[in-house]
Amino acid sequence: MIKQRTFAAIDIGSNAVRLLVSTITEKEGMETNFRKTSLVRVPIRLGADVFLKKKVSEKNTTRMIDTMHAFNLIMKSHGVEKYKACATSAMREAENGAEIASIIKEKSGIDIEIIDGSHEAAIIAATDLHALIQNDCNYLYVDVGGGSTEYTMYSNGKTVTSRSFKVGTVRMMEDLVEHKTWEEMQQWVKDITKEFNDIDLIGSGGNINNIFKTSGKKTGKPLSLKYLKEYDEKLNSYTYEERITELDLKNDRADVIIPASKIYVNSMKWAKANWIHVPQIGLADGIIKSLYNESKRRKKA
Repeated sequence: MIKQRTFAAIDIGSNAVRLLVSTITEKEGMETNFRKTSLVRVPIRLGADVFLKKKVSEKNTTRMIDTMHAFNLIMKSHGVEKYKACATSAMREAENGAEIASIIKEKSGIDIEIIDGSHEAAIIAATDLHALIQNDCNYLYVDVGGGSTEYTMYSNGKTVTSRSFKVGTVRMMEDLVEHKTWEEMQQWVKDITKEFNDIDLIGSGGNINNIFKTSGKKTGKPLSLKYLKEYDEKLNSYTYEERITELDLKNDRADVIIPASKIYVNSMKWAKANWIHVPQIGLADGIIKSLYNESKRRKKA
């Protein structure tokens, strides 16, 4: 007998806000199937407010309320059983973050949880990373967002350590990343990876997903450092307008992809990695998985 359930995840990032609706199909004797039914992305750029002025502006508060109201209607139309909304770097640093979350709850009915960097990394790790991570290999997982970069080191199938840095694409574009913070991140990656041989990177985030799609590689095949460096050089040789017209990038992707590419390329160099795997997952996928696992645990209890 087949059983289908529908869950939703809302990822409130520093660059964009996303709604992912997933249909989960269960059948006895078969692996549970997670299928993306709907994905909506709105580039609100909360980080541009918060990292400069420490607050979410009135304009973006209104946009957030409208967006959450729309997301609520989309979830109703899909018959969503349960959802979870998580806000990351921008909202947790905003002086009015908790106040905005309260207003959104009142106006749209969407309950937002503001999470820290380690919680964010743990949710993403709940995705299908385990299917990629082989027990006899070493991996440095890198998730690049608008406000922060999360690292997790895996060895022999287990988590060694993780760390979050306030180095993100929107911060870098606004020139808000101090040189010492970049150096600290560089040193941490070098220190944590030096005792391991043959490290591969695992990259997540909208920008590396976009780079992977552009490469034409088959799903499951990694990108080389050589390819990433060449693509980084290509990106930097184009103007913002040319990246939109000639590389077919969205307006809100054509600028943030530059600092994101820099972070991935440098992370590979610091870790002495030649390959980066791109499973095309993110926080929203992790939220869906955690909601499903929670429901299974409650059923057993």
